[in-house]
Amino acid sequence: MTAQHYTSVAETDIGEGAPAADGSAPSTSRAGRNLPVAIVVGVVMGGAVVATLVWAKYAFLGIVAAGIALGTLEMGRRLRSGGYVIPMIPLLVGGQFTLWLTWPFGTGGALAGFGGTVVVCMIWRLISPKGRRAVRGPKAPPANYLRDVSTTVMVAAWVPLFGSFAALLIYHHDGPAKVFALAVGVVSSDVGGYAAGVLFGKHPMVPAISPNKSWEGFAGSLLLGISATAVTVIYLVGKPWYVGLLLGLAVVLTATLGDLVESQVKRDLGIKDMGSLLPGHGGVMDRFDGFLPSAVVGWIVLTLVP
Repeated sequence: MTAQHYTSVAETDIGEGAPAADGSAPSTSRAGRNLPVAIVVGVVMGGAVVATLVWAKYAFLGIVAAGIALGTLEMGRRLRSGGYVIPMIPLLVGGQFTLWLTWPFGTGGALAGFGGTVVVCMIWRLISPKGRRAVRGPKAPPANYLRDVSTTVMVAAWVPLFGSFAALLIYHHDGPAKVFALAVGVVSSDVGGYAAGVLFGKHPMVPAISPNKSWEGFAGSLLLGISATAVTVIYLVGKPWYVGLLLGLAVVLTATLGDLVESQVKRDLGIKDMGSLLPGHGGVMDRFDGFLPSAVVGWIVLTLVP
């Protein structure tokens, strides 16, 4: 669930949106994706989430747990291919602890799980032979320790810790409505940004990071994202209109930021997608890079704002 603010076809990379050699319509959208397949996959995923929110809200935790595991695996695999030494076992196990400790202990459980994960990863990377054999020999001190541990902490925060904030919302008596409002905000930001960017996009936002995103698309994200979120918060969550406006603005900003952060990470690694698990979307992180930081601000606004 990312905020996409695409420029018009004239602004996109060469070849995107152009007709095929035989004159037929292109199989991909102007964003370089197979749009029909992406829509089907998105509807299926969204339907599964809505079904759990309506009939079995605690099953939503299983969806979040699976997403955290798959997202962590994707990030770890890509980082390892880029030369980073990532302690995957403690990162995966610790990510699940970070999530599931929220059930009995709430925010304290998430903090304990995250802190414990970081401590174990720091020690694991320090004593692991993989980080030194390839560079200095088996008896040498670890190489690139600071780089690898810093990257590991970023992954632990971005995926399991941020994802746990969505789980923290579900425990409320009106938790399903709050999670639904958060999801509506992220999806509406994505749809509004895509539509406005394709139709009106002329001015790139940050071409050095993501050349297909435009200020016109960002305006579309703000318009649809804030409107849809405000309506959902007022009529489903039962909070005042200003909470809905604040949530919508916060979600659009963080969803856009999350997408840009992932774009920069992929540029650093020299890849197009984090994975290929989701047809039409790429990997799990390609779809949920914006939802994860939005879960944090969603919890803040819907829990702490009076």
